[in-house]
Amino acid sequence: MDLKLKPSFFFSSFILIFLLNSFDSGSASTPKCISTERQALLTFKQSLTDLSGRLSSWSGQDCCNWTGVLCDARTGHVVNIDLRNPSQAVNSDEYKRGCLRGKIHQSLTRLKFLSYLDLSSNDFNGLVIPEFIGHIVTLRYLNLSSSSFSGEVPASLGSLSKLEFLDLYAESFSDSGPFALRASDLKWLPSSLTYLNMGYVNLSGAGETWLQDFIRLTKLKELHLFNSELKNLPLSLSSSANLKLLEVLDLSENSLSSPIPNWLFDLTSLRKLFLRWDFLQGSIPSGFKNLKLLETLDLSNNLGLTGEVPSVLGELPQLKYLDLSANELNGQVNGFLDASSKNKYNSLVFLDLSSNKIAGTLPESLGALRNLQILDLSSNSFTGSIPSSIGNMLSLKKLDLSFNAMNGNIPETLGKLAELVDLDLMANTWEGVLLKSHFANLRSLKSLRLTTEPNRSLVFKVPSTWVPPFRLELINIENCQIGPKFPMWLQVQTKLNSVTLRNTGIADTIPHSWFSGIASNVTYLILADNRIKGTLPQNLAFPNLNTIDLSSNSFQGPFPLWKTKATELRLYENNFSGPLPLNINVLMPRMEKLYLFHNSFTGSIPSSLCEVSGLQILSLRNNRFSGSFPNCWHRSFMLYGIDVSENSLSGEIPASLGVLPSLSVLLLNQNALQGRIPDTLQNCSGLTNIDLGGNKLTGKVPSWLSKLSSLFMLRLQSNSLDGQIPDGLCRAPNLHILDLSGNKVSGPVPKCISNLTAIARGTTNFEVFQNLVFVVTRARKYQETVNSINLSGNNLSGEIPAEILDLSYLRILNLSRNSMAGRIPGGISKLGRLETLDLSRNRLSGAIPESLAAISSLQKLNLSYNKLEGRIPMLLKFEDPSVYIGNELLCGKPLPKKCPQDVNRRML
Repeated sequence: MDLKLKPSFFFSSFILIFLLNSFDSGSASTPKCISTERQALLTFKQSLTDLSGRLSSWSGQDCCNWTGVLCDARTGHVVNIDLRNPSQAVNSDEYKRGCLRGKIHQSLTRLKFLSYLDLSSNDFNGLVIPEFIGHIVTLRYLNLSSSSFSGEVPASLGSLSKLEFLDLYAESFSDSGPFALRASDLKWLPSSLTYLNMGYVNLSGAGETWLQDFIRLTKLKELHLFNSELKNLPLSLSSSANLKLLEVLDLSENSLSSPIPNWLFDLTSLRKLFLRWDFLQGSIPSGFKNLKLLETLDLSNNLGLTGEVPSVLGELPQLKYLDLSANELNGQVNGFLDASSKNKYNSLVFLDLSSNKIAGTLPESLGALRNLQILDLSSNSFTGSIPSSIGNMLSLKKLDLSFNAMNGNIPETLGKLAELVDLDLMANTWEGVLLKSHFANLRSLKSLRLTTEPNRSLVFKVPSTWVPPFRLELINIENCQIGPKFPMWLQVQTKLNSVTLRNTGIADTIPHSWFSGIASNVTYLILADNRIKGTLPQNLAFPNLNTIDLSSNSFQGPFPLWKTKATELRLYENNFSGPLPLNINVLMPRMEKLYLFHNSFTGSIPSSLCEVSGLQILSLRNNRFSGSFPNCWHRSFMLYGIDVSENSLSGEIPASLGVLPSLSVLLLNQNALQGRIPDTLQNCSGLTNIDLGGNKLTGKVPSWLSKLSSLFMLRLQSNSLDGQIPDGLCRAPNLHILDLSGNKVSGPVPKCISNLTAIARGTTNFEVFQNLVFVVTRARKYQETVNSINLSGNNLSGEIPAEILDLSYLRILNLSRNSMAGRIPGGISKLGRLETLDLSRNRLSGAIPESLAAISSLQKLNLSYNKLEGRIPMLLKFEDPSVYIGNELLCGKPLPKKCPQDVNRRML
């Protein structure tokens, strides 16, 4: 139900009364146009721009037969002009063509008997409402809504002493931009009004007494002030009795920021009350019991209403529509439902309590709401099972219990709901068994969402050959046991436009005919985390498909040659094999995210990927791709993540990668790439994660790495890089992971290493960088190596620089298998977050610092094969001798060698 639509009852009634008054059933003659009025209409037409020819009939002598014109049957005077846009499909081409534009000519004032004027849903492009409209004093009905007027509403409208219906609703749908209509003074409002809509009219200038100006309108039956920038709602109102005829009140989407005032409960004629998005506070008053005629109550999206749903709302005899969603309501709902069940006049059709904090179990009294069609209790804290009385709610069309904590069973009586169209039970912790009887009579069902937690047991025990009475358009089932077979009740669902069957235990092959049956309509196809086997059909067209996720199954065979406009394809963790199609750019021209890792694809990576201009992620790791990586990338590409690690790629790193302005994650590790790291990569200023390890790269560690201010991870391990560590590397302010191990790097560890400010101060939110890697790899890689430096297995010499002690957030330091000399710095306890320290296989000498024992976070230590001497500090907690082995001059536990002073003490 769209509550923004203006009520049609009053409008239709007004038209009917007007026609009855204007049409004389006893007259045999048709009205004839009065020439002066015909000329006034033609002048009015000439001022308008009519792109669709709506006014093409406005020619000839008899204006009473013109489209949108109605004459009095007795006198022939024009009494009605109805030029509202015939199309109500806002923003459609038909609507835009149907808009009248231009100016409104003053000739309308010559229509001395005009009582009805409707210019709604047109586009006057910011025109100020003409003051002369207030001179058409015969008007009883004036509708200028949604026609892109702007400026101040003219006070001259107050001269329309006969006006009963005024609609100035100012939401604009013009392509020229938004237009603002305002009213700074409301004292001009005609007291004759019975209907007033000033939605989207800015009333902030009317001051805090705005409500007093409406109280004067004692004949008012409908008042709509939707999104009118009202700032306060008085808690008391002495003259509220003046509004005793008011039937509809809409104050939605204002900043009222107050409790619900008690004077509202004096408006005993109210049938519809809309107070949504008003930031109302406090509890819902019991005074609503006075509003015996209330049919619609919308208090949704106030965000601050608290307390329980009051039972008095369940006692209202006429209430059909109740929306309390998106508040802070708490407690249980039993009192309200019990009161509703005892209300013999109960006629509730719509109930939305979603997005609150309501808890407890659902009572059996829920089933007494036999007229209910929409029930939304999602995003609360309900527990337990669905009550079996749900089967009594035979009118129910939508049931939404999603995002609760329901941990019980789903009753078989659910299967009685023959009118149910939309069933959403996702994001709970259901358990139990679902039988054929749960679904047997759900003949209207179009949408089924059902998910539980992986550690719960919810099992479908439906005959494998059963054909259900429904044909779904959407199915979302996760963590429920459907398999191992792909049952017939799923095979016959060929009208699906969205499919999610994740972790459902299906270990069967899926008939190719099922894929071809859904191909023309499906937009989402997600079959992930099952054990589905067999091949996929080739050469299918999926014109509407957006996302394909067949990951973590046992599919085999070649890459599917599907022609699709999908933007995301996930085939990772399967057994697909063979080459990728050379024309992948033609088959999938809109692909943005391509995940094919952990398969057995072979051959070269097709260069046609360079023509998929929207490609953002290319994730191909752990396959059997060979040959060179494509060298054809364009500057216009949005590619920000590349993972082709763990393949057999050869050749050089392509220089054209340097033209990718958005490149952030580059993982080429564990291949057989050769040559130097291309200097063009320095142009990729947004690079955050680089892993080129496990290749055959040569040359020096590039000095331009300091230009990559966002660089979070640099892993160049296990290559043949040489030369010294460039000082420029110290100027990478966000570097958290540095791994140059297993190369031929020589010289000292640079003293400027203390300038790695991200490790020194812990200033970077590394979750952001970690998430970038996860989006590309779908795995939590490198998480354990954050704030680490690994320079092992090189030819580094010199002493451990004291400056390294400034890296107070350092977690892992590995300088093993080098030629480092000198002493371990005595201030090493400054590294208070250190978890791993490996200084093995160097030439370090002197004693092990006592301060090393003060690092409480230290979990792994290796000082083996150095030239350390003296007693092992007694407070060091490492009792494995391998930590210290290979230091001939070390003594004390856990080594078997006794220290000399211990031997002398024993001799004494």
